[in-house]
Amino acid sequence: MRVFVTGATGFIGSAVVQELLKAGHHVLGLSRSDAGAKSLVAAGAEVHRGSLEDLGSLRSGAAAADGVIHLAFIHDAFNSGFSNFVANCETDRQAIEAIGSVLAGSDRPFIVTSGTGLANTVPGQSAFEDNPILNSSVIPRAASEEAAASLLSRGVNVSVVRLPQVHDPIKQGLITYVIIAAREKGVSPYVGDGINRWPAAHVSDTGRLYRLALEKHEAGAKYHAVAEEGVPLRDIAEVIGKGLKVPVVSISPEEAPAHFGWIAMFAGRDVPASSALTQKRLSWHPTGPGLIADLKQMNYFAS
Repeated sequence: MRVFVTGATGFIGSAVVQELLKAGHHVLGLSRSDAGAKSLVAAGAEVHRGSLEDLGSLRSGAAAADGVIHLAFIHDAFNSGFSNFVANCETDRQAIEAIGSVLAGSDRPFIVTSGTGLANTVPGQSAFEDNPILNSSVIPRAASEEAAASLLSRGVNVSVVRLPQVHDPIKQGLITYVIIAAREKGVSPYVGDGINRWPAAHVSDTGRLYRLALEKHEAGAKYHAVAEEGVPLRDIAEVIGKGLKVPVVSISPEEAPAHFGWIAMFAGRDVPASSALTQKRLSWHPTGPGLIADLKQMNYFAS
């Protein structure tokens, strides 16, 4: 299968590209830079120049493929205090609609990326694949799934992969920013008793799940790339504190914004997620290291 991959040079996208190539698929990777194009060629993929804002490039990439995996997202909001987040989510909605417009009327699979937190609609309960999601007026990131649902109603073979904190010993999703805050402030805190949980998965397991979802191409399916249903934030704070050699403390919800900045909106949330249905539907069984194991392997003082 010739697969158009957006975000192909990113942390997760690179793992997806390698997984697809190993399975014998041909990859057409989106790149907006010369450096990204060079890395794709080195990996064995074909380059398609463009960006999320260039809807024409997205349409032509999709038109040239047998299937699409959409991983790209503009992450500059993470470095600007989340001030651009709503706009970036709307850019993603437009990108999904542009790709889907090319795939309508065919059986070519289209995988959209979302987050497990969107399905945490029952407090204290793990998010399940079939849960209704919060809408974009509550969580802007839901724009991606809203766009996917609209395409599904128009006959596009679209499915959704929801991500937890995806990790290896170098990157760990939002936890990467938690580590930065702990390094800058000289303390590694958790909120309250720290028993709130975040789900996680190793990047290699995540890459494999995307390939399996593409090959199954079940329209309307929702998958959770979750290996660990919920890792307590206190456990995360403790291993970060040990790695940075800084104190580990409890802080109140009122104190969280001063330490975490924009991450404070997530730091006290309990958002476990199940992948039981995903594992059954795709015969996907995570085998990679756990989040705490990868955090223990980090070089906390690397530049």
